[in-house]
Amino acid sequence: MPAHTWTLTDADQHRFVESIRITSETIGQPADGWSVTKQVLRGGMADGVDMIEVDNGRFRFTVVPTRGMGIREAWHGSFRLGWNSPVHGPVHPQWVRLERPDGLGWLEGCDELLVRCGLAYNGGPEFNANGTLRYGLHGRIANAPAHKVEVSVDPEAQRIDVRGVVDEGHVLGQKLRLLSTVSTQFGQLGFTIHDTVVNLSAEPSELELIYHTNFGPPLLTPGARLLLPVEKAVPMDRVALENLDSWDRYGPERPGSKEVCIMFELAAAGDGSTMAVVRNAAGDRAVRCQFNKQQLPWFTLWKNCQAAADGYVTGLEPGTNLPNTKSFEKSHGRVVVLAPGQSRDFELALELLPDAPAVAAAEQTVAQLQQGSTPELFRQLLPGWSPT
Repeated sequence: MPAHTWTLTDADQHRFVESIRITSETIGQPADGWSVTKQVLRGGMADGVDMIEVDNGRFRFTVVPTRGMGIREAWHGSFRLGWNSPVHGPVHPQWVRLERPDGLGWLEGCDELLVRCGLAYNGGPEFNANGTLRYGLHGRIANAPAHKVEVSVDPEAQRIDVRGVVDEGHVLGQKLRLLSTVSTQFGQLGFTIHDTVVNLSAEPSELELIYHTNFGPPLLTPGARLLLPVEKAVPMDRVALENLDSWDRYGPERPGSKEVCIMFELAAAGDGSTMAVVRNAAGDRAVRCQFNKQQLPWFTLWKNCQAAADGYVTGLEPGTNLPNTKSFEKSHGRVVVLAPGQSRDFELALELLPDAPAVAAAEQTVAQLQQGSTPELFRQLLPGWSPT
């Protein structure tokens, strides 16, 4: 049986599907548990946000085309992957003040499990000589709506795909296009993101991209651990330097504490594949983030151990660059340049590990990646990695 495809949004053709529910019965098959449901949210700052829930029969997750094809949250039964942000989203981009003078407007919409930072720039805010904002925190793509969205179900391959096209650019500036496909197999405890970024301009364009994946309770509680195959670990600032020795451990909530960012080069297999694993305190549940170092060579760990009410969360952030200002990253050769018409591909997979044997197997894989590479922890701020 061939794949079935539904177009949910096509701005060029003035086509928009307000709501739909797709199941095996929709395509004339016996009931087998999977479904795709699309709705438009109403009320508050979520008013007008498109939400697509994919249920593969064992694992559910929500794709938000209105917010750059981000992933808001996921569930295995009642167990939720995501975090409890003090921002009660999903927030429609119209309410996110990206041009806020302090450059931190991006945080007004931040509550996703997975959000992209980029495309033309990401990292910290950067200002012009006269104090006006040049680049805001983490860029624009997370607050750009997809102008084309499709859902495909292939019963023979047992796969569900959600595809979206998101443009970022303007007249007299860069013109980048994100072509994103979120895929899951029937019964899989996770999903894979396949992204292609294309330069639509007749001029070269610069690209920065970070996948900001965020986890809070119930996975992240005091005693949780981070497993990484580390080659180098470098603190971003003095706060990170003070917390370097506990980089792989999560402590209790500390109201008023400052965020910690530590930057890494990771060991990888011969084909470039590597991973990061967050394991709960009991060691019987974890999430694995897999990516390729040839596509995403840098990794940043974000730890925000404030009170739960203020967002107790950790971020795993593979990227093309480190989350410094764009000018700093450019001066150190970490900004990608795409020639006219050139594209760059990226892939990232998130998988829930549901029991102690699965967690132990992931720990063993990380240990195998680590073999032959002694972790180097820099106990000082390193020039070339951070301007502070």
